[in-house]
Order: sequence, then structure tokens, then C-alpha cells
Amino acid sequence: MLLQTNRISLFAGLFLWILPMTGYSAPAADSIILYTPYTRINVPPGQSISYSIDLINKSDDVINGDISLRGLPSGWNYSLKSGSYDIRQLSVLPGEKKTISLTVDVPLKVNKGNYRFQVSAGTLSSLPLSILVSEQGTFKTEFTAEQANMQGNSTSTFTFKALLKNLTADKQLYALMANAPRGWNIVFKYNYQQVTSVEINANNNADITIEVDPPDIVEAGTYKIPVRARTNEVSVDIELEVVITGSYAIELTTPTGLLSTSITAGDQKRIELVVNNTGSAELKDVQLSASTPINWEVTFDPAKIEKIEARNSAHTFAVIKSNKKAIAGDYITNIEARTPEASSKASFRISVKTSVLWGWVGIFIIILTLGSVYYLFRRYGRR
Repeated sequence: MLLQTNRISLFAGLFLWILPMTGYSAPAADSIILYTPYTRINVPPGQSISYSIDLINKSDDVINGDISLRGLPSGWNYSLKSGSYDIRQLSVLPGEKKTISLTVDVPLKVNKGNYRFQVSAGTLSSLPLSILVSEQGTFKTEFTAEQANMQGNSTSTFTFKALLKNLTADKQLYALMANAPRGWNIVFKYNYQQVTSVEINANNNADITIEVDPPDIVEAGTYKIPVRARTNEVSVDIELEVVITGSYAIELTTPTGLLSTSITAGDQKRIELVVNNTGSAELKDVQLSASTPINWEVTFDPAKIEKIEARNSAHTFAVIKSNKKAIAGDYITNIEARTPEASSKASFRISVKTSVLWGWVGIFIIILTLGSVYYLFRRYGRR
């Protein structure tokens, strides 16, 4: 046993004596360096971080370093490249350096905190790094509207801008839908195209345009329109609000709808008019006016209607006085009901008849003329 121990000691001594003669020496601890200027980075969840790391050889020998990354949390993805190649080992000449590209993907679903790991070149050198995640990560979808409330009348089209964010780790197909009142038309547009669904890549978003077209006869008021984007796993909602100030429309007619009458030259005719508020907003200060043939007159009783509620009517009278010299025939009188918001015209065809008195005067003249002829014939006819 003693002889075996002596042999081992002899061989060890010979090895230590021969080693300096070969010219080989192990690199000093500080002669191999891994370096990057950014060793602690603050990022939100879902961010990708790119490092540029130099492997520097300050020794007199060629070094071969096994490149690895240790301590990264489970579920985090990374890549190590030099040039365009994925690497696991680098060889560096004395006095030179090689650059390593490290990319670390911070997951979307991650807790807020400081995460430490290190890049190693075998046992030659190591580089400690840390990533500070600035906020609690999510695994969800966000749906927001730039302006969720709009106001206008019922003839308006309301255009809302919405942002749909896919904060999940996978591509998602979102179905788009709206629960609008009956008669309302809702259109979704993405990239200027009308759509019913939209596909969004992981950690990405899409700008959605929502066009809301109310019925023309909708009553004034405030209307809530729930809008939803959903997949098999997730559903998100926003609520749009449309304030309808009412539509303005007016119709001028008569109780029977008849727009014609007759009149004797020089006389006047009283016509009942009906002013209908066919809009969804109240009409105020309805003014009545007329355009007539020359030397005709039209007056109104009353000449102004203070207000007409939506879907209601008001009555007034037009008194038409014809020209006393008007000859028999048809004449047109235009009557208008107007407010600052709407107006309506009605054209009345008025047939003018001559007075019965003038008819009798004509007959009398004819008889007188015939009598005169007869008298002259009797008196002077026999001579």
C-alpha cells in the first residue's frame, strides 16, 4: 500500500514538472469576460428584450466557451445567437471578442417583480442579469371606445372609434355583435371593410369603426347600445350612448287632403289647413305665408302657430281673396308652413268663375239689343 502511494506521488510530481514545458496554462479568472452595458432593465409584461453581449478573451490562448443561460423562470422564452446562428459554444482567439445576441420574451401573464438570471461561458465567466417587471401581467382582452357618447338628430349616422386589444398569448378570432333597439342598423368596419369578426395576433390590437344608424322616425331621447367582442374563451363589452335630439319634419295639407277649390272673381274663400308635425321633435313658431296671382290676397287665422308636439297636428285657416277683375279659369296659390328647421308647401288650384250678376247683365244687354233691332225693323222696315 505504501509502495502504491509513493508511485502516485511520483507521477504527480513528474506531471507538474513537465506541464510548464508544454507551454499550456489555464486562463486567469479575469482574462475571460462576458460584458453588456444593460444588466438591469425595467419593462412591462409582454415585452421582448434584446441584449448584445461581448465574450472577450484577454488571455494568450484560444478559449472555447460553452454558452448557456441559467436561472430564467419557467415559461419564459429566449434565444442565443451569434451572427445568424443559434449557438451553444463560441471559440475566441487571444485578444479578440465575439458578440452574442440574447433575446428574452417576457410573458404577458407574469407577476410584478425582479427576475434574475445569468449568461455563462462554461466555467470561464458568467454575466448576471435582471429584469424588473414594472406591473402585474394580464391574460385578457381589452375593448375601449375613443368617445362612447354622441348626440345628433335621427337623420345622423354616428361613427364610433374603438380599440380591441388581444393581450393573450395566442392569435384570437373575435366575433363582433351589438344589441341595438329594433330598427337601428349597426355596422362594424376594419381596414375600411365591413366585417362581423376580426382576427388579431397575440399581444396586438385592431382599430374598429362602429357606425350606428338610427331609424328616421325614432323619438328623441338617450339610447344605450351594448357592443361585444367575443371568442370561445373570452368576452369583452363596451356600452355606446346615442342622444337623439329629434328629427324635424312638417307637412301642410287640408283635412280631406284636397288641394283645389273654386271662387267667384272678387270674392273670398276660407280654407281650413292642417299642419302636421311628422318629425320626432317639437316644432316651434310655425310661420304661414303665401304666393298668389297678381292682385290676389291671402290672410291666415292664426298667422303663426306657437308650437306643435311631435306626431301631432295644428289647424289654421287661409282666407283667399281673388282679383275682382279675374277672368274665368284656373289659378295657382302656393301656401307654405315654415320653421327654422323644416318647411312644407302646398299648391292650391283655384277655379275662378264670373259673377251671376254679370251673367244677367249680359242677358239683359242681349235682350235690349234684340228689342232695339226689332223696333227699328218695325218702324223703318216698310218704307
